Amino acid sequence: MILVTGATGTVGREVVRQLPADVPVRLMVRDLAKAPQAPSATETVNGDFEDPRSLARAVVGIRTAFLVTTDPSGAHDKLFLRAAQTAGVQRVVKLSAASVLDPQADDVITQGQRAAEELLRASGLEWSLLRPRAFMSNALAWAASVRAERTVRALYGRSANACVDPRDVAAVAVRVLTGQGHAGRAYTLTGPEAVTPAGQVDELARLLGVALCLEELSLDAARAGLSRRYPAPVVEALLASAERQRAGAKTAVEDTVRTVTGRPPRSFRQWAEDHLDAFV
Repeated sequence: MILVTGATGTVGREVVRQLPADVPVRLMVRDLAKAPQAPSATETVNGDFEDPRSLARAVVGIRTAFLVTTDPSGAHDKLFLRAAQTAGVQRVVKLSAASVLDPQADDVITQGQRAAEELLRASGLEWSLLRPRAFMSNALAWAASVRAERTVRALYGRSANACVDPRDVAAVAVRVLTGQGHAGRAYTLTGPEAVTPAGQVDELARLLGVALCLEELSLDAARAGLSRRYPAPVVEALLASAERQRAGAKTAVEDTVRTVTGRPPRSFRQWAEDHLDAFV
């Protein structure tokens, strides 16, 4: 049986949707009411990374786990891996981040991902790592201002990122979770090209058939906006990430999605076409 953590999140929800209906799957969610619709072979359990007893229940009878954590300290990974070792889980496929490969990235989020990867590699469990670039779905943060003001506000609008469709990340995850030959492998996942916020706004404007304005945020304005949603260390990590993007650190394109799944990654235009209703 496969365990999917983070089943209500951006990638986890897509993994649940794409897993074959005949594969036994267990979803671990904190709120059962928010669990995604899933194939008939799926069961759902309540679980919290900060509750060792719920983790122990979630991993009973599990052979393979898809691990998604958001705790920068790595404590959630440590607790999950301890439960997985005790329960006899054989394989863990972890969602990490492409930034772990950047020697200039030393923010708290990237440090946490590196530490979590090391924990998994040292666990004695069979492991695989998925390291995506930023998700194309981050553009959904602009939806409200596009609808109300025909405006997008972004920091460093001319900086490029080889962002990836979360559906493609999930497609790779499904192949790794259900296939063979992925043990000890780390996959960097990108879209087919590096795109800028300005380019994304132009694409949305073409698809919507309206004029959109890109308003460049100052660093102070970006920090103030992020501070309304995140604690200070995470805010500074996100700003440091934006600086690395501005310096060109996130433009490299990998063909991993095609290599693993047999089809090319989706472009931002394809993502936007499929999510255009959010901007109308």
